Amino acid sequence: MFPIAFGIIRDQFPREKLAIGVGVFSSMFAAGSVVGLALGANIIENFGWRATFFSVVFVAIGLWFIIRRYIEDNQDSAYVMQSPELSNSLDSTDNNIKVPDETDTITNNTKNIDIKGTIALAVTISSFLLVLSYSQTDDIENSQIALFLSVATISLFLFIIIEKRSKSPLVNFKLMTNKMILSANIILVIAFLAMFTVFQTIPVLVRSPQPLGFGESVITTAQIQLPFMIVFLLFAPSSGFIVSKLGNVKPTLIGSIVSAIGFFSLFMFHSTGILVATNLAVVAAGLSLMQVGGFNIILQSTPRKFSGISLGMTVLFNLIGASVGPAIAGIYMQANQVFVKGVIGSFPSPDSYNLIFFTIALTSLVPIALSIFIKKKLSYQVLVE
Repeated sequence: MFPIAFGIIRDQFPREKLAIGVGVFSSMFAAGSVVGLALGANIIENFGWRATFFSVVFVAIGLWFIIRRYIEDNQDSAYVMQSPELSNSLDSTDNNIKVPDETDTITNNTKNIDIKGTIALAVTISSFLLVLSYSQTDDIENSQIALFLSVATISLFLFIIIEKRSKSPLVNFKLMTNKMILSANIILVIAFLAMFTVFQTIPVLVRSPQPLGFGESVITTAQIQLPFMIVFLLFAPSSGFIVSKLGNVKPTLIGSIVSAIGFFSLFMFHSTGILVATNLAVVAAGLSLMQVGGFNIILQSTPRKFSGISLGMTVLFNLIGASVGPAIAGIYMQANQVFVKGVIGSFPSPDSYNLIFFTIALTSLVPIALSIFIKKKLSYQVLVE
């Protein structure tokens, strides 16, 4: 749904207002999260966690009716959104992809779905996540972990071969050789990885008994995370306006710096719910700028005829980051288990949270470096022109 939604935004918005459309879209992601936190916490409190999965079924059915009623496929009205500042990012000297002119349109030719590549990638990701999940448990032998790792390596190798030979690849490696698109994708992957790692860690921290955690309820867990969602909800549309005025790179760089400050502050100060909620609000402000700027770089640097493939790849990488982050957090928490007197079972020690937040904080420095790289590359292109 995500690449199609971004494709609709690109079709409906002119280039100068594209960032605003992306910002509004990102704010809807946060809006859904706010509603989900409030409803989910109350559903768990009153009906148990299993009921949350059943509640999503009704949402999916409602979405189907909305799409049938309001979404139309008007491919012929697509805009050509090539950004002047990024127009040279996909040229014949870089990756042999021809940038289309304004007469190019989307054809209605039916293309083959990359089933083989999809299966190979699914096996790769699943096997790799199984390695991460079971590496710190006693429920599986080392030989089985080695088997999963071997399967992940072989399937990854097969995936690369399949994608290079496929006429309609799931991942277009020619697009990924473009440094602008690759850098923006890495920025977004790290943003999603960090975000979902926090989503994984905070509830455990809040629900764990004192002195290991806060010893609070699931409702309190939602309240502590709520500032993150609210700031994201309010700031994402503003990020779209900021990007539309200042360009893509400066807001992305500023957002990377702000989010890094928030993550380092979260690493140093997470002893109370107020401190955690405040730091999450700072992180949300930075991530909203990063996401809007990063997605806009990809949207405007990719030729219109390749936008569906490029956006699909971006969402795919983001989901991988969103899956790997919580798995790594789980490894830290599983490897540092301690017992609390009078409480049945073991819980993550304070060291596990320090390791998780410190890892995220260090990782958050990478988008800063990549944003500076993109800025210098654009400056060099302007000088050459």
